[in-house]
Amino acid sequence: MVTIYRSSNWDRYRMNIREPHRELEPPAQEIAVVDAALQTLMDAGILPHTRYDHERFLAHRRAVAAQFEIPWTAITPRAQRLLYAINAILQPANLIAAGVFCGNTFISNAGAAVGPGACYKAQQLIGVEIKPAEAERAERNIRCLDPTGVARVVAADAVDVVARFREPIHALYLDADGAGGRGKGIYLDILQAGTTTCLRGASPWRTTA
Repeated sequence: MVTIYRSSNWDRYRMNIREPHRELEPPAQEIAVVDAALQTLMDAGILPHTRYDHERFLAHRRAVAAQFEIPWTAITPRAQRLLYAINAILQPANLIAAGVFCGNTFISNAGAAVGPGACYKAQQLIGVEIKPAEAERAERNIRCLDPTGVARVVAADAVDVVARFREPIHALYLDADGAGGRGKGIYLDILQAGTTTCLRGASPWRTTA
């Protein structure tokens, strides 16, 4: 059974991709939309509850706005809050995020464990970006919030990273594009790379803005 959650104004909610920090709606409305999405995930058995620390999230949001270099992003304020909340609730010890560009998607996940929004301790939070220049920028951004190295970005192929990772992967965030017309078909390659070793019981997800 497939469940789809859409907010009442999903087709009118718009963000300028070059102005990711602009407020698009009253905070209460953003919270209500995200709460409804979290409830849908809980009803589906993906989340155990829907509670997360709103003040810690806002501290995370402020830090990203002040310190990250973001040329553009498809992560809306709603998506940023949703990703943070999912990780704050699930608290994955090991996370791999495939396709992180400048690091904004990655820190939306990892920010629940590092930086001013941290609410738990993780072991390894790895962002993977196949383009070296983008990986370098993403790593610089991450270091602004996390001097410990728990969260880090590597320039590599996500298929290889997952295949070589020998610890359990508790959460896998997929937003990569495969070369040669592979596109989002690369998701299957990434999942297959970890099914025999470290992905048992993991929570793979991807969100759209």
